[in-house]
Amino acid sequence: MLFGGRSAEHEISCISARSVVDALDPQRNEVLCVGITRAGRWRLLPGPPALPAETGRLPEVGEATGPTVAIAEAAEGPRELVVADGRREAVDVVFPVLHGPFGEDGTVQGLLEVAGVPYVGAGVLGSAVGMDKAVQKVLFAAAGLPVVPHEVVRELEWSDDREGVLARVEALGVPSFAKPATLGSSIGITKVHGADELEPAIDEAFRYARKVLVERAIEGAREIEVAVLGNDDPVASVAGEIVPQGHEFYDYEAKYLDEHGARLLVPADLGDELHARVRRMAVAAFRAAEAAGMARVDFFVRGEEVWVNEINTIPGFTQISMYPKLWEASGLAYPELVERLIELAIDRHERERSKSALARELGPAPGVRGGRPDR
Repeated sequence: MLFGGRSAEHEISCISARSVVDALDPQRNEVLCVGITRAGRWRLLPGPPALPAETGRLPEVGEATGPTVAIAEAAEGPRELVVADGRREAVDVVFPVLHGPFGEDGTVQGLLEVAGVPYVGAGVLGSAVGMDKAVQKVLFAAAGLPVVPHEVVRELEWSDDREGVLARVEALGVPSFAKPATLGSSIGITKVHGADELEPAIDEAFRYARKVLVERAIEGAREIEVAVLGNDDPVASVAGEIVPQGHEFYDYEAKYLDEHGARLLVPADLGDELHARVRRMAVAAFRAAEAAGMARVDFFVRGEEVWVNEINTIPGFTQISMYPKLWEASGLAYPELVERLIELAIDRHERERSKSALARELGPAPGVRGGRPDR
C-alpha cells in the first residue's frame, strides 16, 4: 500500500489508504504500508495514519514516522522493499492510493514500471492523461464525446499578456470555473460570477499548477458520476448523483470537511435511456484516456444533454467515496472491489511482461539494424 505523497491531496490519500487496508482480507493478503512524506521520503509504517474521527485532525505521513525504504531487484521472484535496517520484504503488487501530482500523474507508475512491479490502476500514459484536465478534453473531443466550452491558460502567457488572456476567457461568459489543470479534490477551484472575479480566480489556480483551465459553468446541470472497472474490457457501474448541500458547488470543504456538505444519490434518477447512455460514455472516456484498472468519470447532465467533465484514475477510496459506493450499488462490495483491482493489476502486468519478453526474443524486424532501418 502506497499513500501520502508530495501533493496538496496528501491527507486525502492517507484517508483513502486506511479504508483500503481495512477492507483487505488478512487471510489472503499481507499488507506492507509505505507512506510518502511531503518531502518525498518513503517510510515503512505499521499502517496508515489515524482517521480524523480518532484524532480531530487530518492525517499525514510524518518525516520521522518509520524507517526509509526503497524498491530493489531480487535475483528471481517478486521485487523487494529494502528497509534502512537491512530487512527485505517481498512485494507482489503495489496499490498506489496517491492523489495528485507525484503519485497519480504517471511519475510513480513510471518508477514501478522500471522496477518491474505490478501495480493497481492506469499505466504511465493513462495516469498522466488522468491528471491533466486540459489534455483529457482534447482526447474526449477526438473520441466524439461532448465537453464543456473552455479555455486553457499557461503560466507564461498569463504573465506576459494578462489582458489578452482575460479577453479570451471572458468570451466564455459567466458564471464560469477557474481551476488548476493538474490537481484534484477541488483544490484551487473558484466559481466566477462576474468579470471582476476572473483575474483573482486564475491567480488562485496558478498557485497550484502551471496550467489553468477556465470553463463555462453549465447552469442547472446535475453532477453525475460513473465508476469504471477493468482493463481491455471495462465495465461501468450504475450512475450516481452528487447534490451539494449548503455549498455552491462540490468544493473541498463539501467533499472532506463538512459531513453534511452533499447528498450522494445512488443510483441517480436519470431514466433508463439516459442512464444507459451515460454508462456507455463513461466506458468510451475510459478508453479514450487509455485508463486501466479503475477510474471514475464525471459528467454534467441537463435535461437530455450530457457533457463529460473529467476522468479520475485514482478516485477517492474512503468508505463514503463515490467510487466504492457506485460499485456497492452495482453488486460489488468494497472488499471484493479491492481484491478485483489487485487481480486486474497482476493480469495487466503479466500480459505486458509477456509482450516485452516476446519482443526481446524476436529482436528487430528484418532489414533493421541497431533499431534503425537499413539504407
